[in-house]
Parts: sequence; C-alpha cells; structure tokens
Amino acid sequence: MIETVRRFIRLAVIPAYLFAYFAGLLTQGRWGLVLHFALLFVGMWSFVRRWLPIGAYTLAAIFMLFYFLLYWTDIFSVLASGLGLANKWMLYGVIYTLLVLGFGVQFIIRNRHSRYHVWRTVSLMSVQLFLAFTLPVLMPVLDQPAYYFSYLWPLKIDYFYPSVILKYPLPFVFYSFLGSLILAPALALILGKRFYCSWVCGCGGLAETFGDRWRHLSDKSTEAWKFEKVAIHTVLVIAVLGTAIVILSWTLHDDLSRHAPWLSGAAVRFEKIYGFVVGSVLAGVVGVGVYPTLGPRVWCRYFCPMAALLGLIQKAGRFRIRVKPDMCISCGNCSTYCEMGIDVRAYAQRNESFTRASCVGCGMCSHVCPRGVLRLENRSR
Repeated sequence: MIETVRRFIRLAVIPAYLFAYFAGLLTQGRWGLVLHFALLFVGMWSFVRRWLPIGAYTLAAIFMLFYFLLYWTDIFSVLASGLGLANKWMLYGVIYTLLVLGFGVQFIIRNRHSRYHVWRTVSLMSVQLFLAFTLPVLMPVLDQPAYYFSYLWPLKIDYFYPSVILKYPLPFVFYSFLGSLILAPALALILGKRFYCSWVCGCGGLAETFGDRWRHLSDKSTEAWKFEKVAIHTVLVIAVLGTAIVILSWTLHDDLSRHAPWLSGAAVRFEKIYGFVVGSVLAGVVGVGVYPTLGPRVWCRYFCPMAALLGLIQKAGRFRIRVKPDMCISCGNCSTYCEMGIDVRAYAQRNESFTRASCVGCGMCSHVCPRGVLRLENRSR
C-alpha cells in the first residue's frame, strides 16, 4: 500500500505542478511560494532517485556546493529577491523547513507502528515549523528582532554574546540564560539528551528526517569513537573559553582598552573564527555535506558543543538503554542503524545496560531489534 502511494506521488507530481502553475496557484502569496517549493522539490527528488543513479560522493559534493554557495556567494540572495523573500536566510529557512516536514511525513509513514518515533518526529516537525521558522519570520513584522527559541547556548553561541543578546527584550534574555544554564541541563539529567537532540533541535530534525536514509553509514570503529571523544569535547572547551573571553571583553571594555587591548582583539577574532569554522564549515558544509557518505549525525557526534555538554550531564543522569539478559541473537541490527556509531550489539551480548554520552536517544536500536532486547528508560540505577 505504501509503495503504491509512493509511485502515485512520483507519477502525479509533475502534472500537479503544471496544473498549479497554469491555475495561478503558485503566485498566490507565501502559500503559493510554499506550494511551489514543495512540488518542485518532490518532483526533482523523485526524478533523481528514479532516473539519475548519483553516487554517494557526488551527492555529498552537491550538498557541500549548496552550502558553499549559500554562505559565501550572493546567488541565493538574488534568488530570494526574485521570490519576494527578505534575504537568502529566509529562503534557506523555507528549504530547510520543507525538508524536515516532507521527509518527516515519510519517516512517520515508514515507522508508523512505533508511537515513540511518530511523536518525536511530530515534535521535531512542529518545533522547526513554528519555533525555528514561523516565529522568527513573524517577529520583525511585530517590530521585534528575530529570535530562535529552539536554539540554546552553546549551540547558538552568540546568544551569550552581550553585544547580541542584549539587543533583545528582557524576557528573551532571561529565556536564553535560564534555558541554557538551568532548564536544558535539568531535563538532560532527568530525561537524557534525547529531549533536545531527538525532540527539539533543528540539526537533529534534519538528520532524523532527511538524513534517515543514511543513518546506517555511521562509523562504528574504535578509532572513530576515540576521535569523537577528543573532537567534540575540544569544541566544547573552545566554546566555553571563547564565550568567557567575549563576556569579559564586553564587561571590562574600557579597562581592557587601556591595559590589555589584545584581549578585546582576541574576543573579536574568536567570534569571527568560531563562526566561520564551527558555525559554517563544521555545522553546514561538513555536517550536512557528508550525509551520504558518513551518515547524518557527523556534526552532532563529533563537533556540536551542545551535544557534548548534554552528553556529560546524561552520563550522570537517569537515562539508560536497558538490556534484557540472555536474549540477544547477535543479528547486529541495533549497531547497524545506530546513527551515532555506538556498537550496541556488544553491550547486548554482554547483558550490560548502558549509558553513552553520545547517544541521542533516537530509539532506533530498540525499534529494529527483532526480540525486544533493548529499552530506553529513565530510571534510578
């Protein structure tokens, strides 16, 4: 039944696009723009999947090229202007949101027998649509600066930069600091980092929906695990120290200008370098670019400072994956489909319940287990 629906969509999308075009539906304001992008993307994706067997590395190169053009050229600005959008970032938000929504529906259909997957995907889609797109778009209309409620420090590191966050109304400032320093750590302690990484975060939203087809490509080797531990905690340390330097530089600006001007310069250089290396290259070009070759969670696994911070808290919290003893048949499904590269089967074979800092609690290991050996739980040990 599902395959029949997929074939129908592939066959009908081009006639539907032509009908909407000649009926004038694609020029009816913002909803027309959304319909335009949705039909165009589905048509192009269906065509590529059916008729153009593009290799993984070619597809990865296309993704990387997209982010290169987005970050460092004006091509998307011209395109956004032609579509009546404010800037290229609004266009990117439209594309990003349509990807999460479109492939989110596909993920729900494929995993419709799991309430956990259905509800967490609905959460990711809703957060992306309302908190990460609609509200930031509407706020300037209400004479308020755009604010992304679904992103917290240290992921959204500039929300702790005084020169940035103090431009927002006071409630937003409180939300940023309380959410980052109290609410998120408390929830991670109780529920594990899955509350954010698999239910709220926009990066996780794209990985869990659009990137789902590549989840089995994550590197399960010991070398990858060793690199992961060094890389992600290094980025976290840099983010924390850099934020401290920026705050200190802003707080003591006059004194530093007289006695330690190098520190003010260091703060400015940190903002630029961190934004380029971490915010653009690692999160965008690499993080999404390598979906077809290394899996959808490379950014989350190796470089995201938010994932690192919540992972450390998770290790001390209540979340764990419980293993039912003497039931594992060593099929390996759990390890194969772990997007974070955890060798879940090794724990199951040892009858060992576990908590890993990198685990985002997606629940796929439990979902694909044919004997129900694995269970995600939040219980005292």
